[in-house]
Amino acid sequence: MIRVPNLKLRIDKAADSNAEKQALQNAILSKLKINGNELIAFRIFKKSIDARKKDAIVYVYTVDASVKNELAILKKCGKTGITASPDMSYQNVVPGNEILNHRPVIIGMGPAGLFAGLMLAQNGYAPIILERGDDVDTRAAKIDAFWKTGKLDIESNVQFGEGGAGTFSDGKLTTLINDPRCRSILESFIAAGAPEEILYMSKPHIGTDLLRETVKNIRTKIIENGGEVRFQSKVTDFIIEDGQLAGLIINDHEQLDCSTALLGIGHSARDTFELLHQRRITMTQKPFSIGVRIEHSQKLIDRSQYGPSAGNQGLGSADYKLSYHSPSGRSAYTFCMCPGGYVVAAASEENGVVTNGMSEHQRDGENANAALLVGVQPEDFGDDHPLAGVAFQRKWEQLAFKLGGKNYHAPAQLVGDFLADKPSTQWGSLKPTYTPGLVLAQLKNCLPDYVVATMKEALIHFDAKIKGFAMDDSIMTGVETRSSSPVRINRDDNNSSNIQGLYPMGEGAGYAGGIMSSAVDGVKTAEKLMMRYTRFNNQHEDVFIDN
Repeated sequence: MIRVPNLKLRIDKAADSNAEKQALQNAILSKLKINGNELIAFRIFKKSIDARKKDAIVYVYTVDASVKNELAILKKCGKTGITASPDMSYQNVVPGNEILNHRPVIIGMGPAGLFAGLMLAQNGYAPIILERGDDVDTRAAKIDAFWKTGKLDIESNVQFGEGGAGTFSDGKLTTLINDPRCRSILESFIAAGAPEEILYMSKPHIGTDLLRETVKNIRTKIIENGGEVRFQSKVTDFIIEDGQLAGLIINDHEQLDCSTALLGIGHSARDTFELLHQRRITMTQKPFSIGVRIEHSQKLIDRSQYGPSAGNQGLGSADYKLSYHSPSGRSAYTFCMCPGGYVVAAASEENGVVTNGMSEHQRDGENANAALLVGVQPEDFGDDHPLAGVAFQRKWEQLAFKLGGKNYHAPAQLVGDFLADKPSTQWGSLKPTYTPGLVLAQLKNCLPDYVVATMKEALIHFDAKIKGFAMDDSIMTGVETRSSSPVRINRDDNNSSNIQGLYPMGEGAGYAGGIMSSAVDGVKTAEKLMMRYTRFNNQHEDVFIDN
């Protein structure tokens, strides 16, 4: 096929799929200077919005076209940027020769665990996935109850359960990594029911509503290919013999013999971090970020980003991504922006308040929200213990819990009052979305002084980029502390920890940040295991011992 870049369509042409297809066909014929009978077929490879000219917003496409006389057309097009389409198919690794005495185990069923499990199952390794939380439907019911009543299940919540933390966010699939595995992962999502557009949109997302069904379908595929999934199965100890993993203890009483385990525990598994430290698995402190969720009217964001085209059916809800570098040396930025979304309660420990953001696929809520974060470094933690970052997170979450009334209501403040350093007394024009409830308070009482100071500078800076970003009655809700893992579990070039057979992976281990990069790291870790070991021999039996 031929790759044809830089095809531009007006947004009204992109609003209807049939009109889009016809307009793209015409653009391809014009660009290649061919007749209609010479174009056999085409598919969109990439689609993005160019909104630099607010009165002339366009979609920009790269397409792959199948044509007659391909070589002649490529030669004719010369230096126009038109090239042969590269082969982007996933290349399977060659299995190794070592024998697996037990089925490989995957600990955690977030993106890393989910796609490592899919990779191993489809290649004959019969993995066992252990997830401490519930299946996604049971989990969703418990999360809904928490949001309505403040009743928290510490094992099944926004952080823990099938699909991981990303299942209750926006399902963003954007990533800064350039890895050929990304396309294969997107194709797996589509095969499991995700919209086909995620394969070519420049900022793909699924939405939490569709992602729940997609995750279930991937689980079904794992089981159909010989894998096993066990929920409410928390790893409570590691059996280590002479520096080699020999087994796992599940729920304090059940022993599972295993020699290989892929550790995809997520960034909030603090009890497991503590257990790993006790068992002398090497870990180090890692920088992360903390701050708040900030809410605006989605219409305000649309007007700022799209000007007179705001509200056009062909555009949808606008997003943004902002950053600021303070003279103090600190940096602030927006993260996990959720157009038309909701600020959600995301606690996983008792007596702590944590916020996150969530959007459904249509992104049609009244408000936009994003994390407004400031980077923190290990030297801010006040201790050289590997888990000092966890203690740092917990400190601010517990202060927010107290400030919110000790019932998982969150502290909130209007932006104007935050900048003026005075308590808020009433809401403005914007209705907050966080449940189970909010308490008007001063956020400086649950954040470090340097974070507060940097956020104030950033708000003014961001207001020059998006007019109204620092408007008086925008809402800030605290605290957001789980932007990424506070630790890195050390691993070598084979993705093994200092304990042989234990493979740290994903966001919790400190090697990813988001759904796509976590999924890629899970696949890469599964590949490391596959390149060492032959496919699992079903004559072996795993031993479960109930103590």
